[in-house]
Amino acid sequence: MTTTTSDGQANQLRKNSLGVAAVTFLVVSAAAPLTAVAGGVPLSMLLGNGAGIPATFILVTALLLLFAVGYVAMSRHVRNAGAFYAYTTRGLGGVAGGAAAIIAIVSYNCMQIGVFGLFGAATSGLLAGWGINLPWWAWCYLGIALVAVLGYRRVDISAKVLTVLVVLEYLVVLVLDFAIIGQGGDSGLSLAPFTPAQFFQGSPAIGILFCFAAFIGFEATTIYSEEAREPTRTVPRATYISVLLIGIFYMFTSWLMANGAGVDKLVGEIGALEDPTTFLFTLSDRYVGTWLSQLMSILFVTSLFAGVTAFHNGVARYMYVAGREGLLPSGIGVTHRQFQSPHVASIVQTVIAVAVITLFAVTGQDPVLNLFSWLTNVGTLGIIVLMAATSFAVVAFFSRNAGLEANPLKAWILPVLSGLAFLVVISQIVINFGNLSGASGTLGWFLPSIVLIAAVVGAALAIGLRSRSAAAFEALGSARY
Repeated sequence: MTTTTSDGQANQLRKNSLGVAAVTFLVVSAAAPLTAVAGGVPLSMLLGNGAGIPATFILVTALLLLFAVGYVAMSRHVRNAGAFYAYTTRGLGGVAGGAAAIIAIVSYNCMQIGVFGLFGAATSGLLAGWGINLPWWAWCYLGIALVAVLGYRRVDISAKVLTVLVVLEYLVVLVLDFAIIGQGGDSGLSLAPFTPAQFFQGSPAIGILFCFAAFIGFEATTIYSEEAREPTRTVPRATYISVLLIGIFYMFTSWLMANGAGVDKLVGEIGALEDPTTFLFTLSDRYVGTWLSQLMSILFVTSLFAGVTAFHNGVARYMYVAGREGLLPSGIGVTHRQFQSPHVASIVQTVIAVAVITLFAVTGQDPVLNLFSWLTNVGTLGIIVLMAATSFAVVAFFSRNAGLEANPLKAWILPVLSGLAFLVVISQIVINFGNLSGASGTLGWFLPSIVLIAAVVGAALAIGLRSRSAAAFEALGSARY
């Protein structure tokens, strides 16, 4: 179904503009592979289960593949840029869907704005070495402006930019990977990181949570279902390719990082660093040379830029759908006459980003320890809550529409298993939120409660819509493309 604005303009996203490769790179860029292996992996090794992280990535990849089975099965029947919101609505009802919509908007905003904090700090540090000295927030504002231009225009332009950046990220890390292989690591290549003894050392729960965070973004394939070519084939393929591409890359690289330092020396070496996130660069200096480390420093910044661009696109589409379907003001739910982009939602998201960055800058908060750490952990929690809700929504949807999917593995067995697993992960995030985010005291419980507050607001908006228009409420999450 295609809606129109008051002046007769078609209100729809740009159809048939994205193929499998474009969708894949849009979502892989949100996972920011170089950022994950440079920042997340060393911290997961230090605070989590050390050299057991490669095995942890295998476990998390397997769980996300289980989730993907039901996820893509439903994507063939519900094509809506609202993704998690649409699936939750069609499976669990409009009130649950309203909750999911606002959780998604808040969570992806937190991810994008939080990553902007790290982007500002990394860019400031990089360019200070070149004699350009500006505060972190100045680079955030510049990044927001560039992302706003890409978000306002056609989505395939963003896809092309992100494809180039992501390919460069993979290449530069693979150069280091194969250099470690070529030199045999610290004391020969060992498969010990894949053993149960390594997996269960330290804190496996913390390691699992960090590994989950490294995947955030892969699930956004369905957000582009209204803009994909042959969505019933493009979205499932892009989803599976994304999970496998990200998971294998993380597993392979973290294994070689452990071997590069030495399995038994790994945690001690990372812990001795003033900044654990410099670990990848120390390996690069050791096995390749400073030229690769310098190139990595540049690509680390572009990796962050790719991530914030991808998250911006996701937020804009969730807000657009919520406006189009009546949960948010209808003025947000329109597309650009020429670019068919969710331009109003893009502008709103840009304003929110500027406001939050300004708040953190004016109050003197640290862009990494506060802005990045606090917000991205809230975002990760919210997105995993959405994954759990979607898993159970798949079961409910196919239970009511049994003729659409005859395979019980896809319709309910695997979705139930993944949903239960996500509930365990959610409980661990809440329990360990202070250790993950560095937040303590009142802030330690308030930050994760933001997800609950978002759910309550979303449910209230859905109930309000039902009282205003029963027809609009019943149409929530339906296919519109």
